[in-house]
Amino acid sequence: MADTYVGAIDQGTTGTRFMVFDHSGQVVANAYRKHEQIYPEPGWVEHDPMEIWENTKDVVTTGLDEADLDPEQLEALGITNQRETTVVWDKETGKPVHNALVWQDRRTTDRVEEIQEAGKVEWIREKTGLECDAYFSATKTEWILDNAEPLKMEASRGEDVRTRAENGELLMGTIDTWVIYNLTGNHITEVSNASRTMLYNIHDLEWDDELLEEFNVPRPMVPEVRPSSDENTYGSTDADGFLGAEVPVAGALGDQQAAMFGQTCFDEGDAKNTYGTGSFYLMNTGTDAVSSDHGLLTTIGFQMSGEPVQYALEGAIFITGAAIEWLEDVDLINNAAQTAELARSVDSTDGVYMVPAFTGLGAPHWDGRARGTIVGMTRGTRKEHVVRATLESIAYQTRDVAEAMEADSGVEMTTLRVDGGAVKNNFLCQLQSDIIQTDIARPEVDETTALGSAYAAGLAVGYWDTVDELRDNWQIDREFGPEMDSSEADKLYSRWDDAVEKSLDWAQEG
Repeated sequence: MADTYVGAIDQGTTGTRFMVFDHSGQVVANAYRKHEQIYPEPGWVEHDPMEIWENTKDVVTTGLDEADLDPEQLEALGITNQRETTVVWDKETGKPVHNALVWQDRRTTDRVEEIQEAGKVEWIREKTGLECDAYFSATKTEWILDNAEPLKMEASRGEDVRTRAENGELLMGTIDTWVIYNLTGNHITEVSNASRTMLYNIHDLEWDDELLEEFNVPRPMVPEVRPSSDENTYGSTDADGFLGAEVPVAGALGDQQAAMFGQTCFDEGDAKNTYGTGSFYLMNTGTDAVSSDHGLLTTIGFQMSGEPVQYALEGAIFITGAAIEWLEDVDLINNAAQTAELARSVDSTDGVYMVPAFTGLGAPHWDGRARGTIVGMTRGTRKEHVVRATLESIAYQTRDVAEAMEADSGVEMTTLRVDGGAVKNNFLCQLQSDIIQTDIARPEVDETTALGSAYAAGLAVGYWDTVDELRDNWQIDREFGPEMDSSEADKLYSRWDDAVEKSLDWAQEG
């Protein structure tokens, strides 16, 4: 067993990563490729699913080659993915009928407002645990079926896309489903991803006929739903395919649930926050689906083969790392690493607050029409103040969610486990500890999203026997404790609420 491993395909919002892990959870191979972000109109975000699949093949083969590994050494593959991003494709040809609509895409805001006006928000929340929002896959699928150009093909005889979907000729899925389909030929999703579609009943654990009807999604389109760690596997790669080996695809998790799994948050009350394009704060609530009174989502955390589902409370923050990318886009910084140095060079923001509501606000505000706002500027404001305010906005948004999480769960946070690209920034980690007034634990392996999906797949095929082995793998790189006085933190945070207020309901288009 010493020379076998588990691979993880981490298909994220900005790119695709392939990583290979050994028994101790250490990385032995790593390859990454970015894909194009397509913005056809303001507030619209698309990806090309074919580019994502080509990049997936590329990073897998590159990663194995560079680490001098043979595909036969992989005991299993796990998948993790940007959630909610939606693809519809032709069952026969495997070709998408439209670009994927990305989770950040807001084009269905009008449709969501229709549902809100019809008084159906609570009905949807009771079934799915989700806020009714353009974020989720239901309105995205509906939009593609209503707006994709009919495929010019013999088989379609000029029929429109919706008719072809009703006839069982088209399939839909989130990105895990798309990748699993291309790897194995099987139309399968996994339970944490299904719970993000707004079409899946998280209590009955099945696609909900009433929701499918509400969003005009024909039942033949939706994939089979399986556990996150699946002893029966989702299928295997083709020995004659790009990998040249039969490797079981045995585990999948939406990226945030994968990070929770990789951070070994297996017990009720365990919590983690991932700082990526957005930030996603999840707390394991065990086998109880805790409903939220404070704007959080009730979601499925994970499911092991033959075991009950574990639920989680989630605070979804749409823009955190992407706010740092924006600083780069507008030439305030040259690279992300520069933010700490610039932020440290001033004692405070001088009263400047930045609300990065570029694609609306998620938890706990849920305002699809909020927009990015900078307030409190004077003639003395410099770029250092704006950069510091941007880092502070990440910490404030996380406190918004942490307070909602404690109110809903009744569990007081003692330590928050953090991961994702932005946590390499010590300044941000310290700031986060100060603003929330709690300890922050950063693990040694910070690619916990890929690690979580590898764990799910490895457990399914017996590469790891128990979750206790995984707990033993989890090692702290560094802990940060509050250095700021709590009254000072509260004072700074109280003005954040005022800044958020200014950003709400700004976008009037569409």
